Amino acid sequence: MAPRSRELRRRVATAVVGIPLVLASLYMGGWWFGIVLAAVAMIATAELFGLVAARGGRPYGVSGMAASGAIVLLATAEPTPAGAGGYILAVLVALVLVSLTVSVWLRWPVGEPQAVVAVTLLGSVYVGGTLAFAVFLRNLPATLSPSIDSSSWPAMGFVLLPLAAVWVGDSAAFFAGHAWGQRKLFPEVSPGKTVAGAVAGLIGSTVAGAVVTAVALARLPGAGLSWPTGALVGVVIGVAAPLGDAAESVLKREAGVKDSGRMLPGHGGLLDRIDSLLFAFPVAYGVLVLLGRVG
Repeated sequence: MAPRSRELRRRVATAVVGIPLVLASLYMGGWWFGIVLAAVAMIATAELFGLVAARGGRPYGVSGMAASGAIVLLATAEPTPAGAGGYILAVLVALVLVSLTVSVWLRWPVGEPQAVVAVTLLGSVYVGGTLAFAVFLRNLPATLSPSIDSSSWPAMGFVLLPLAAVWVGDSAAFFAGHAWGQRKLFPEVSPGKTVAGAVAGLIGSTVAGAVVTAVALARLPGAGLSWPTGALVGVVIGVAAPLGDAAESVLKREAGVKDSGRMLPGHGGLLDRIDSLLFAFPVAYGVLVLLGRVG
């Protein structure tokens, strides 16, 4: 079997198992969704620290993972940026102060304490801080007037919007890139990404945003969303998602590894699978707020 065929089969098998689990936790919402996301945040943060360790770095893994998971759980307890922001800031400040304090004994005179503290903080913000926006998106129906029952299926729509835009865009880019891709998009960072794939991915994200909005969000009272708005969100995500993938690829290139881990067959590590979403969730939330549709 050709390598591309094997990769595709592994991707499909992983999707068949993973997507229903994601959708189930998303439908349940509340602490079910928050706990799953917190676990994802901790695992992905550990993989990020593994990339740093591959180059000899020594971040504070336990405290960084704990802070990343705590940020998501705090967002679950207070599922708006205004409500959770102060608590999240307190966690980040505490992480910096604790990391600096223990560096006096554990990272000096050798151990590069500046880099250690910076990377430890990066892990909690880059992973936990961005995944917290998935919780904020899941709670948006409760902030509408009138509010929407969080256990109803339309309440999933605000999270499905970036999820579908990323998944459809990624799939469109994968197939178009393999079929027609010649010119490389990021040749020094991610040789597998092509201009043809990027264009197809942008189109796929735009269509997915329009469809999800038309099906799940257009009739939500108080939301005022239309399919053109969803298409616009899809366009922005279609630009942000490849940048998120490229950003993680830079970290892997520096570490000298192909994947962040081996947890997901066909995809590598968990961080490899969610790297685009780490950009898509906060971007989707920000665009909806800027458009005056929510918040």
